[in-house]
Amino acid sequence: MRYDFNTDREFDIIAIGRACIDLNAVEYNRPMEETMTFTKYVGGSPANIAIGCSKLGLKAGFIGKISDDQHGRFIEQYMRNVGVDTSHMVVDQEGHKTGLAFTEIKSPEDCSILMYRENVADLYLKPSEVDEEYIKRSKILLVSGTALSKSPSREAVLKAISLAKKHDVKVIFELDYRPYTWISTDETSVYYSLVAEKADVVIGTRDEYDIMEGTKDGKNEETVRYLFQHSPDLIIIKHGVEGSYAYAKSGETFQANAYRTKVLKTFGAGDAYASAFLYALITGKDIETALKYGSASAAIVVSRHSSSDAMPKAEEIEQLIAERS
Repeated sequence: MRYDFNTDREFDIIAIGRACIDLNAVEYNRPMEETMTFTKYVGGSPANIAIGCSKLGLKAGFIGKISDDQHGRFIEQYMRNVGVDTSHMVVDQEGHKTGLAFTEIKSPEDCSILMYRENVADLYLKPSEVDEEYIKRSKILLVSGTALSKSPSREAVLKAISLAKKHDVKVIFELDYRPYTWISTDETSVYYSLVAEKADVVIGTRDEYDIMEGTKDGKNEETVRYLFQHSPDLIIIKHGVEGSYAYAKSGETFQANAYRTKVLKTFGAGDAYASAFLYALITGKDIETALKYGSASAAIVVSRHSSSDAMPKAEEIEQLIAERS
């Protein structure tokens, strides 16, 4: 089964939301208190997905707000240099700074992120800064959950979704749950449900769907039954090392295993998965193959130091799948 998009659009995907700085620990196997050296990368789920799609050969654009300083310029330049259209990245004029994420790599199984997200520029994107003409030029609008955590970013994303629906642009909702950006799980559940019900495709981990549904140990069948009462016609639920599942509104279910790899760190996997999964769908591959592309890309990125810079090319993904089939 394949998933259809408008073919007469200039952009394959436009992502909206968070672009920030990742500072990844150079010294492994030690706590952050003892870590002295970090390497700087572009970070943030929608930015990473746009970068991943661009590196795979898709035409990607980005809507977001960046700080008017060295960090903001670094983000814009990096994304532009890897082929992402940055013409609709807005420069903040009110003194808000770029979000920072320090990573700790105690072991491949024990990684954590220390976030600085107070009054960050990306959460100040305004509805008036979302351009209807830009969105209608794309096959896909990619929305991630973090952008819903505060106003005015929340309203800017809701406006973008409304414009996408108006112009037959597929809305992809990547749940991207980050607890430190939300007041409560009840608030998260309200806005996640609101957007998931409007989306065409929803992608997330089983734990993230549980947050959305306000439950623990939720069942895929219940999630699918709920969402298929609304707009979604494809739902992706990831179960970590147990693999991932895709549920189509037409009744089919697809599954792909996770690929074994030498894990360096755990972060970045979700963004790599989403970019490769969407690449496969957009280039006409069937849903089961798209799941394999997502799993392979995630395996590659968790074996490397960064998230954005580690995003693989299509040949690397295809080679890994061929070797493990």
